[in-house]
Amino acid sequence: MNEFSIVCRILGTLFNRQPQDPVLQPLLTMIAEGKLKQSWPLEQGALLDRLQQGCELPAMTTDYTALFGDDDASVPGRRSDYTGESENDIRQFLTERGMPLSEGPVDQFGSLLLAASWLEDQAAEDEVQGQIVLFDEYLLPWCGQLLGKVEAHATTGFYRTLATITREALQALREELDS
Repeated sequence: MNEFSIVCRILGTLFNRQPQDPVLQPLLTMIAEGKLKQSWPLEQGALLDRLQQGCELPAMTTDYTALFGDDDASVPGRRSDYTGESENDIRQFLTERGMPLSEGPVDQFGSLLLAASWLEDQAAEDEVQGQIVLFDEYLLPWCGQLLGKVEAHATTGFYRTLATITREALQALREELDS
């Protein structure tokens, strides 16, 4: 797994899972202990320090639920919520690349970041084009709106900082695809 994949996997997991999820606990421990900063490939040290300071599980859990967790959540998490487009095109795109998909929605923000990680890990020589399409057509056109809503509605520094880290990381990752 390379740096591109790691960044996408970490960010996707943080958006896709509630803070109390046992799968997330090792990652949250790394963040709380400042260990993620040591291995983070992007120049975001000050932001990772802020993320570490905001890593308080009870407050994060309440914030996550208000942001993403239920029907009246303040931040819709699916591409279709922002574009009005069906998720069928994303499902077909990922299926054509051999990605195993679940029955649930595939156009959730965190799921698309995890898909970018999967594409990177499974990439054939020509799959950079697939990653570019994922970013340019299915992720970047609407993620600014989602991240802006997270920044506006989050009550914890953790999720406001996560939105900023993600915004900068996506820009850097997209630039990396061009090089």
